[in-house]
Amino acid sequence: MASTSSFDVTTGVDFMEVRNAVEQATKEITQRYDFKGLKVAIELNEKDKRIALSAPDEFKLKAMWDALQSKMVRRQVPLKNLKPGAVEPAAAASVRQAIEIQDGLTADMARAIAKHIKEAKLKRVQAAIQGDTVRVSSPNKDDLQSVIALLKDHDFGIELTFGNYRSN
Repeated sequence: MASTSSFDVTTGVDFMEVRNAVEQATKEITQRYDFKGLKVAIELNEKDKRIALSAPDEFKLKAMWDALQSKMVRRQVPLKNLKPGAVEPAAAASVRQAIEIQDGLTADMARAIAKHIKEAKLKRVQAAIQGDTVRVSSPNKDDLQSVIALLKDHDFGIELTFGNYRSN
């Protein structure tokens, strides 16, 4: 029987790095001259996978979001996995914004990835959805390399990671 090789396609963020980036952005904002004396906040809720920004106006909120993004980039947190929501009015004439953190593939994303692999019509390549990952297997390692290249070329709106390589 021929041996098969496989790898997993998933997405995610390191919440320790996200927490550090939020702390650094908060520190930068509290020390900036244009934010002195203003009520601003960046709050991370790891359980709900959400970051909440609050500021007195949209201009300050955008400045906070830019500072947070720069800290995320430095900490190698994929910005594609951060989904900012709409800016909402809040109490005392302030505004707030929720940013969703995409950690793990949703069922729709996993189906889209598996469908994209199947539409490529690569022979002997199988894609199986397993929870929040997609397992891709093939007896030929070169086929697996072409699947990785195929997935990197297509934009799924998130940062994909490839790992858990196995040969049986």
